[in-house]
Order: sequence, then C-alpha cells, then structure tokens
Amino acid sequence: MSRPRFLPDNFTLALVTTVVIASLAPCRDAVATAFNDITTIAIALLFFLHGAKLSRDAIVAGATHWRLHLLVLLSTFVMFPVIGLLLRPVFAPLVTPGLYAGVLFLCVLPSTVQSSIAFTSIARGNVSAAVCSASASSFIGIFLTPLLANVIVNTQSSAHTSALDSMFKIVLQLLVPFIAGHLSRRWIGQWIERNKGVLKFVDQGSILLVVYTAFSEAVVEGLWHHVSPFALLMVVVLCIVLLAIALVATGFAAKRLGFNRADQITIVFCGSKKSLAAGIPMAKVIFASNAVGAVVLPLMLFHQIQLMTCAVLAQRWGARDQPANSAVASGSSRA
Repeated sequence: MSRPRFLPDNFTLALVTTVVIASLAPCRDAVATAFNDITTIAIALLFFLHGAKLSRDAIVAGATHWRLHLLVLLSTFVMFPVIGLLLRPVFAPLVTPGLYAGVLFLCVLPSTVQSSIAFTSIARGNVSAAVCSASASSFIGIFLTPLLANVIVNTQSSAHTSALDSMFKIVLQLLVPFIAGHLSRRWIGQWIERNKGVLKFVDQGSILLVVYTAFSEAVVEGLWHHVSPFALLMVVVLCIVLLAIALVATGFAAKRLGFNRADQITIVFCGSKKSLAAGIPMAKVIFASNAVGAVVLPLMLFHQIQLMTCAVLAQRWGARDQPANSAVASGSSRA
C-alpha cells in the first residue's frame, strides 16, 4: 500500500509525536537529569559521526569558490538577523516573547548540511561548493551564533551565562567531537559510508531526545498555558515570510552578481536554510532550560516548511534541466 501524499515524512511525524508525549508525560526530577545526560552523549556522538563523514576532498574541491561562500555566509548570518529584527514590530505583538526569541534565534543559526547538499544535487547545482559552503556555515556558526544570539535575542530568555561561556560550551560539546570524528575518518570513514543509516538514526534520535527533554521542561513550566493557537499560527506565517524573503533575495543576488545556474542553485539552497541539527543543541546551551521548549518551536516549524518548499523547488529545477542535458547526451552519442 502506497503512502498517502498528504502525510508528512516519518521524521516530522516523530517530532510531532515527541511533542505530544512530552506534553502528556513530561520527564521530571531525576528522570529529567538522566535524559539530559543521555542527550549530551547522543549529541556528541552525532557531531563525531558528522565529522567522520565529511570528505576532505569535497572541502578542497569547493573551497576556492570564495565569492559563493561569502554570499551564503552573508545571507545566513547578516540577512536573516536583519529580516528578523525588521519584522519584529509587526509580528512580536502577535506572539509570545519566548516564541519571538525563538524566531530571532532561528535567524542567527547556520545553514543545514545534509539537506542543502541533497537538494542542490537534485536540482543539478554545484554539489562540491554546497558541501564546502554548508560545512563552513556550520563551523562558523559554532562561534558566531552565540555572539549574535547574545546581541539580538531577548536576554531575559537566555541563561545567565555570557556569550563566551556559551561559545565555550558549544565548542566543547559540538566542535571537539566533530574534529575528533574528522581526524578518525581514515579509520572509520568507509564504515560510515557503508552504514549511512547509523548516522541518520543518531541524527534524528538525538534531536528527538533534545525535543523531548526541552518540551518536558517547558510543559512543567506551563508552556501550553502561555502559547495560544493564534500565536502558533502567527509563527507559521512568520516562518513562511522569512523563507520566502530568503529564497527571493538569494536568487536575485546570485543572478545579479553573475553566478552561473549551478552556482545560483547552490546559493539559494545553502543561503536560505537553517539547521535543526545544530540549532537544538545550541539552544540547549545558550538558553535557560525552562525557555528552550518555546525557543525551538519556531525552528521546528521553519525546518518542516523549508524542507517541503525546497523539495518542490529542487525537483522542478532538476526536471527543467533534464531535457537539455538529455539532448546534449543524445547529440553526443549520435556524433
């Protein structure tokens, strides 16, 4: 029996189920402490495996394309925060302060890695540049996201630690395992390539663990008593507006600056997306535990919206280029 088209993907269903479970049966006290410890280990393992998966050849192949990478970084860490601040007078009165803090946090996050590369490949973009650009965004975000969050996000929602403290914790929890994994690639890289399902399981499993612990804490603190259905609807609308502006702006800038079509595709997908895998662990470090649930809610919504939108765009652009490529191949064979 085929899967109904109206159903979201399995991971989205798992996220929704996790939020429901956390809302009905939140973990507390010693159980919450145990879950937090398990989550920390799972996140470290996740970034270790990501480091082992990253190919040095792919980095070298795309590293020289500095104009493309600079445009992606400007979109990710400059354009998004500016848009978030400009939209605040319009949308902040319509949502709770905690939710809009989550929107601003979303705006300072790095780009995704896996989905940016996957969509770029489907749309026939510059895959090697996408690997390098998305990886560079994630690496720089480890240092830049805490600093930007400390500047533009409502500090009342943040933990009483400085940006440097947050950065140190993020480096320790995310960057150190990532580097260790990359240094171990020569020994475990082939095993990782053969067992990609392991990385997917750890990736999604660690996110679900963080979501459960974060929402458990938020529910215990009364999250659903302070967030109305109207506020959630406004967050969805805001996420759609953010993504639409980012897609149009990156596409326009790439075309105006003279990039070829493959590079334009890479810039659009790498410059318009935000990382759930990096964002949720960072939120856990940067924000107070009772604020994390509300903060990550906009990110979860944006993540699903960007996946659905970019999947449609990637398939359409890839199909549009298919006839031309087929014609070229056919002409070559006849010659």
